Amino acid sequence: MANFFSKLFGKGKADLTGSPKESIQAVLDGVMERGGFLLDSDVVETEEGYSVNFIGSDSHLVTGREGVLLDSFQIFVKRMLQNKFPDQKIDVQVDCDGFMEASAQELRDLAEKLKSHVLEKGTPSFVRALPPRERKVVHRYLAEDGRVKSQSIGEGFCKKIKITPAQI
Repeated sequence: MANFFSKLFGKGKADLTGSPKESIQAVLDGVMERGGFLLDSDVVETEEGYSVNFIGSDSHLVTGREGVLLDSFQIFVKRMLQNKFPDQKIDVQVDCDGFMEASAQELRDLAEKLKSHVLEKGTPSFVRALPPRERKVVHRYLAEDGRVKSQSIGEGFCKKIKITPAQI
């Protein structure tokens, strides 16, 4: 396993000197080069932290399978920043060609449909098992309407969401 990581990330430590933005760019450039991806990463500082957008002919590779590779890049970059800048809380959002926003909009549309069902029938509805990033989108959307409440149900990484009428 060590050989795999040394091939992907290099045998020595990456040069992560400088700002968080420079560190993010250096790590992603190294991963793209060593992985043979035809992608460029654009790192932008935002009010919340940093935003990374991938652009290139291999964008389908990072958005395929419901964006699992995008999630992996986001987790990887966050962990690298936590290790290099332990005293700072730095948020990073990773996207490719607007995939994450489109995915979030689909989830909000689904939540709206299920919320309407719950309000009309007065019975609970369930959202299929979702990873944490997607559950967060649904919970935040439903929290805006005090007539319903939501909770995650299940064990492990992916959990269902139960939507019920709020007790008034």
